[in-house]
Amino acid sequence: MNLDRRHFAGLMAGALGGSALSLRHHLPPAAPVADPCHPDPAVAALKSMTGDAVPIGDDERKSRMARAQKLMVENGIGALMFEPGTTMTYFTGPGMRFGVSERPIVGVLPAKGELAYVCPAFEEARFRERAKFSQDIRVWQEDESPYKVIAGILKDRGLSAGKVGVEERLRFFVAEGVRQAAPALTFVLADPVTAGCRMYKSPAELALMQKATDITIAALKVTFPLLKEGMSQYDIGAIQSQAMEKLGGEDTWVLVGLGASSAFPHGSVKPQQLHEGDIVLIDTGCAVLGYQSDITRTTVFGKPNARQTEIWNLEQRAQDAAFKAAQIGATCGSVDDAARKVITDAGFGPDYKVPGLPHRTGHGIGMDGHEWTNFVRGNPAKIAPGMCFSDEPMIAIYGEFGVRLEDCLYITENGPKFFSPRSEAVDKPV
Repeated sequence: MNLDRRHFAGLMAGALGGSALSLRHHLPPAAPVADPCHPDPAVAALKSMTGDAVPIGDDERKSRMARAQKLMVENGIGALMFEPGTTMTYFTGPGMRFGVSERPIVGVLPAKGELAYVCPAFEEARFRERAKFSQDIRVWQEDESPYKVIAGILKDRGLSAGKVGVEERLRFFVAEGVRQAAPALTFVLADPVTAGCRMYKSPAELALMQKATDITIAALKVTFPLLKEGMSQYDIGAIQSQAMEKLGGEDTWVLVGLGASSAFPHGSVKPQQLHEGDIVLIDTGCAVLGYQSDITRTTVFGKPNARQTEIWNLEQRAQDAAFKAAQIGATCGSVDDAARKVITDAGFGPDYKVPGLPHRTGHGIGMDGHEWTNFVRGNPAKIAPGMCFSDEPMIAIYGEFGVRLEDCLYITENGPKFFSPRSEAVDKPV
């Protein structure tokens, strides 16, 4: 997948995509065949697979904060500021999920010293019920400046001057407010700290990603046999989403491309109906205890023709080349180069031209469907154990069809390993 997962929830609802980072499309209304109240018996019979899923423990979260503090010292950053979102959850746990509004809630993790929080005064009691790892919770009244309160924390932690790291999704008005309240400080992007922690997954994180992947594959095994002539992309997506939910997946999303629409990497706004001989592309995933899966399978409804089989096999070779290139110490850019070479050597492209591979070969994945770093041309980042990526080169042929095979991999001490069993052939998607 190469788009925010919340967008796809919007796609399947036939509405606008979810987040400000997503592309937003007005989609035609759909009348799903899949009834959420009366799912197909094959879906209704599914049972949750998450009974043995183990949440991330407090000791691991403490070790994350300790690593962040070490990275801050190494990078000359005196503190990290973050708002509610993935990074706050990563360090402090799912109980600290709050909505964001014009009233800032901010965590401040200093390079040396105790974590502190800032929240509106009227939220203090609720906040204290949920706060972890610190009871240094400072509040501001409605007629007061939250930015002066944040600046006070920084001063108390010994930061009257120097660099403060701003988490990438902290909103500009919050950072600017603190800058005006503490003009002697310099504000820098905190990626060396946040990416330096989140990019490398622990065994506990990998186990949750594996569970999310297992659920997604199990749902696909139910969805593909239920394909019927005349189904829309929404009908198919609804079945897949229902199946993942029955299996215990959360935050499910599905993108479906049929026939010529499968050539569009993130789908087409055109209404689609499934017919004999059509390519079927399903890009889908879910979360388990906050950790994501992302899988794409492409097949043909009916008997594949020679052209479809040829392109599918070429796509598989490109995915293979990326996997083989994803070795410890190699650059992330070299993985994209390896996959792209297979496709261009076959006469497609070159570069990002269509027919060919119009996007990067893969993206980082973890708590967010897309996070650091990417298999993209020119990326000098070195591959190391604990990193997780999608491997998804695509062959897009506008006006005809597209083929994408996507499996996520993680880097072990011995090299790359896929989370998912891969497609065997164009007529054996799972």
